[in-house]
Amino acid sequence: MIPSWVDPSLYPFEPRRFEVDGHAMSYVDEGAGEPVVLVHGTPTWSFLWRDAIRALSRGHRVVAADNLGFGLSDKPPAADYRPAAHARRLEALIDHLGLEGITLVVHDFGGPIGLHHALTRPENVRRVALLNTWLWSNAGDRNVESVGRLFGGPVGRFLYLRLNLSPRFLLPTAFADRRRLDARVHAHYLGPFPAPSDRHALWAMARELLASNDWYDELWGRRRALADKPVLVMWGMRDRLMPPRHLARWREALPHAQVVELPDAGHFVTEEAGEEAVARLLAFVDNGTVTH
Repeated sequence: MIPSWVDPSLYPFEPRRFEVDGHAMSYVDEGAGEPVVLVHGTPTWSFLWRDAIRALSRGHRVVAADNLGFGLSDKPPAADYRPAAHARRLEALIDHLGLEGITLVVHDFGGPIGLHHALTRPENVRRVALLNTWLWSNAGDRNVESVGRLFGGPVGRFLYLRLNLSPRFLLPTAFADRRRLDARVHAHYLGPFPAPSDRHALWAMARELLASNDWYDELWGRRRALADKPVLVMWGMRDRLMPPRHLARWREALPHAQVVELPDAGHFVTEEAGEEAVARLLAFVDNGTVTH
């Protein structure tokens, strides 16, 4: 059943359910053709991809899951919300749907969650699009370490669970211009988390900025599996969470990648530069290249 806070004019899709680990993940499966898998981070869900789903599903099969604890998926307080567990569940969904030769599009924590599949089973991934994301360990990054220590501890637990810090306050501040965050859109990022018991996945992500460093480092060590694939890196250049130095690291690691800089966008590029971002994605998925 779709919650009443979901506006069908903004999210006109019929969610489906996938049982995994004794709980239900919600996902969208639209269109037909070569599959495209869209992977969100925190505190977002498949709603982030709504314009991309509409555009891409005209010629492709588009699958966008809500990670357990997010969006329309179940939110069991005691579930394993580490990124590695999300990656395992996403891979189970890919196998369940029989998706082959996919284009993988990832954002934020969706990077390590989704790229795990590309690095573990590279033969099943045709091309990759990276949107303001990362893959490497955060050890030694003073900015991330200070944030991770604060939000991963008791203070963070209170802020995330009691005050709903992530979608209520952090999401708007990650926009280059928070006036671009329409109230109706913001309501769809607040809607999944009405009570403290629904917010454990949010706080888990804050903890895992540092707690999963060994896993990120292991994935980063296998990044050469992406070297022979078409890669698009699309970046909001006014991102305060993942500033352009992150983009520079991707450029160094994947010198063959096509790079699109969005100078007026912050962290949430599909919200802030939606029309251009979707057009670039569509061109990349259709042709393996982007328009300039």
